[in-house]
Amino acid sequence: MIIKRYQGASEKEAIMKAKEELGPEAVIMNIKIVKQKGIRRLFKKGYVEVTAAIDEPTNTQRERSKTKNSEVKDSDFVRESNPNIITETATTVEERAETRTSAIEERLDNLAQLLERQMKDADEEQEETLDQNSRMVKLVFDQLVNNEVTEENAREIISEIDNSGAKLQLDDLLASVYQKIVLKLGQMKTIELSEDKPKLVFFIGPTGVGKTTTIAKLASKFKLEKKCKLAIITADTYRIAAVEQIRTYANILSVPIDVVYNTEDMEKAIDKYKEYDLIFIDTAGRSHKNEEQREDVKRLLEIARDYNQEIYLVISATTKYRDLVKITQTYSDISNYRLLFTKTDETGALGNILNIRMLTKEPLSYTTFGQNVPDDIGVTDAQFIAKQLLGGNE
Repeated sequence: MIIKRYQGASEKEAIMKAKEELGPEAVIMNIKIVKQKGIRRLFKKGYVEVTAAIDEPTNTQRERSKTKNSEVKDSDFVRESNPNIITETATTVEERAETRTSAIEERLDNLAQLLERQMKDADEEQEETLDQNSRMVKLVFDQLVNNEVTEENAREIISEIDNSGAKLQLDDLLASVYQKIVLKLGQMKTIELSEDKPKLVFFIGPTGVGKTTTIAKLASKFKLEKKCKLAIITADTYRIAAVEQIRTYANILSVPIDVVYNTEDMEKAIDKYKEYDLIFIDTAGRSHKNEEQREDVKRLLEIARDYNQEIYLVISATTKYRDLVKITQTYSDISNYRLLFTKTDETGALGNILNIRMLTKEPLSYTTFGQNVPDDIGVTDAQFIAKQLLGGNE
């Protein structure tokens, strides 16, 4: 049995080649479409390869072979008898075609090697760029974490930075993170006067965070700077020192003050000052672990539900993050409160301000940074905090 493969631009061409050489009795055993591989696929098309077989050479094949041999001899005779006639045998044509094909393939191989080197260089350059970007991103990430931003929040902020593979500049990266932090801190919401009098301003929060001093600072600003008609109510009867402290401040400012012990006293005091612009209400510093004390605060807020009111959750910037989480969870059923951070001067890391803002989604308001009344309080400065978190004050 004779088995041969034949190639053609199409299936028909390949089969015709097989039939022409082996004869019409040839059996087509397999047809395969061959595609070029590597860079050559850009310049050379695929082809069809057929596998044909025949048992024994037939008489037709023998005659065709004799005819071909005769044609070759006749051709040689013509070339010898008349040298001016130039003829080429099929073998010569095939040799020239193979030579041209080899030259083309060699050029293609050279081009392929050149492109591969260029692609390798580009890959190495991109890898180097990514490594440099990663180092800078990690540097900024570590800076945020060192300032007590949680790793989760730091990752969230950095993940929003466009790092599509282009080479980053440190200044551009810092500017982008800075802008993201400012956006995360959001718009500050502070006490606003209105014609709907009185506006009740509640100060709630755990013990020891500086609620009483904070109230004194804000009362001084609104009384002295904005000439507001202001009164103070304190429900912090658990600490005698706290009542005396707020009373001292009230006397200095010539601001009336009432001490209430129950919900009935609270209703009377609010009604007493219903023509005032502002009523600041100091609640007792309660432990977030004490359910009964938390309920007392809720009852006070319930009494004032029909009034124009604002609620400020006063917490210390020095408190551990996990404790701040528990405190905010305690007040999670109180809607629309605002975050007021105290003692920012007593910590070198302000990450918890950003952490609690991102956790609760509640707006920031004021921060305090010392004991001086009324100076050491101001509207929370998002730009200052962003710079501090990025090491701008180190």
